[in-house]
Parts: sequence; C-alpha cells; structure tokens
Amino acid sequence: MAVPKQDTFAFLVTGMGGQLSTDFVDVARPLGQTVFCKGRTIDDLDITDPFAVKDTVAEWCRVVRSDSPSHKVVVINAAAYTAVDAAESDEDTAYAVNATAPALLAQACAANGAKLVHVSTDYVFPGDRVGGPPYDVDDEPGPVGAYGRTKLAGERAVRELLPHASWVVRTAWVYGVTGHNFVKTMARLERERETLNVVADQHGSPTWSRDLAKALWALAREDAPAGTYHCTGGGQTTWHGFAQAVFEELGADPARVQPTTTDAYPTPAKRPAYSVLSPRAWEQAGLPAMPPWRDALHEAFRLYDTAFKP
Repeated sequence: MAVPKQDTFAFLVTGMGGQLSTDFVDVARPLGQTVFCKGRTIDDLDITDPFAVKDTVAEWCRVVRSDSPSHKVVVINAAAYTAVDAAESDEDTAYAVNATAPALLAQACAANGAKLVHVSTDYVFPGDRVGGPPYDVDDEPGPVGAYGRTKLAGERAVRELLPHASWVVRTAWVYGVTGHNFVKTMARLERERETLNVVADQHGSPTWSRDLAKALWALAREDAPAGTYHCTGGGQTTWHGFAQAVFEELGADPARVQPTTTDAYPTPAKRPAYSVLSPRAWEQAGLPAMPPWRDALHEAFRLYDTAFKP
C-alpha cells in the first residue's frame, strides 16, 4: 500500500532571536522533510522596508518552489515593537513595526501565494472588564495606549489585504528562554531581594512561547479557517500569582512576594486590568488546547531550568 505524501511546509519567520521566533524554529526544524524553516533577524530583514519585504518573500517562495511547486509557504510574523511604555512617546516607530510592516508582509504574501500568521496582543482591548467574561475574538477592540493602537492597526491591515490566507493570533503575557521577560526578572529578583511587591489587580494568562510556537505550527498544519484567534496559556492568574509560581519553581518561599496595586507603580502606558482572552474560536476550529499556564511554567523550568536562573 502506498504511503500518502505529507504536505511540506516552508516557513519564513520574522523577528528571529526573539522568544517566539526562536521557539518556532526549534519546534519546526526537527520535523524533517515535512518542513523548511528560515528565520530572519532585524539585521537580515527590515520589515518596515517595502522593497526588502517584497524581495525576501518572493525569493523565499522561489527557492522553496524550485524544490516542488506544491510546497505550502507560510510567513510567521513574530516581530513586533513591544516596548509598551516607550511607544507612548514614539508611536511613529511603533506604528512602522506593528502596523506598516504587517501590511507589507500581507501584500508580499498575496503577490506570491503565501499565507501569513500575524501575532497580536491582548492590548487591543481596553482591559477594563474586571471579573470577566474573557474577551472573545468578536468583541469590540478599544486599545487605551499607543502599543495597542498600533497592534490593532496591524491586525486590520493583515485581514483587509489578505482576507482568505491570513491568521491573526492574539496572545498575552508571553515568556520564554530568550530575551527579557517576567519569569527571568522574577528569578533575578528572587536572588537579589528578601521580599518584593508585585501587582495583584491585573489579570491575565501566562503563555509559554514554546507552547505558542507549537500552537502556531498546528494552526498552519490543520489549515484552519482564515480569521482571528486567541491563543494563551490555559486559565488565569494575576502578576502577583504568576510571580509566586515562579518562586515556587525556584524552590523559594512564595510568601516573599507581596501583593500591591497598579496605582502604586504608575507607568507612562496604562496596563489592562483584565487581559484574559477566550479560546472559543480556537477550540471551534478543532485546534489543540493550550496547556494550563501553571503546568506550562513547571514544564518550562523542567526543560530549561538554568536558562531562567541568572
């Protein structure tokens, strides 16, 4: 009996070197002949340069299809301007990366018959729905800061320019092995301070970048309907609860993490009090559920213990 031929995917990943892009390449490459995967750093590709984006996507499609015209080409846009506070005084730069660049990628994908996964954020919502219910994909956005505004503009550009071949995936509270993130910061502070104060009035769902990478791979593999999805770690907590969980993984006393309020730590950008996103659309598409956030954190420490400890 003949063995059915597997689809071969060719992924072009922007933002290489970041948490999600690094994990996506790590997840995808071991799959062997069913996947080609190329990451592009900011030095390799300026995603705000229309000519560079056009040429890079076209060349990737040409090379991949020279092997076989049936290969499925998917661009994963994991690049973003994520300096939430800095965006308040530099919205033009944030807009170039978070809105103009996704539009350029969508145009390039449309011109070359490729699909696009664009990663977005909970900050497109106002975050004032304390107590729930979780934000659904159909709920009206209402960003309250520059970062959220620019990310929402990017979402809309992608869906408008590539409506039948794009996925917008909103996520939240992402942490991983590379770069700076909340988990690494808490691990460092555990060593430096006897106690610390962490806000307990902001609610969300911690998301391990490796789980998110696997989820994006499943989204492409299953060829889910084009549209907008939410994908975060399962369940919810507060930053205070998240910090206590990190201390537990470090073998430290979680009581050393004291609760405080957002008002006690004013920042240039307003933080959402409620960032919990509903997985309804994701589940209805038959995509695999994300692990509970607490289980994911434990697994992250099990696999990458030293990486989270400065």
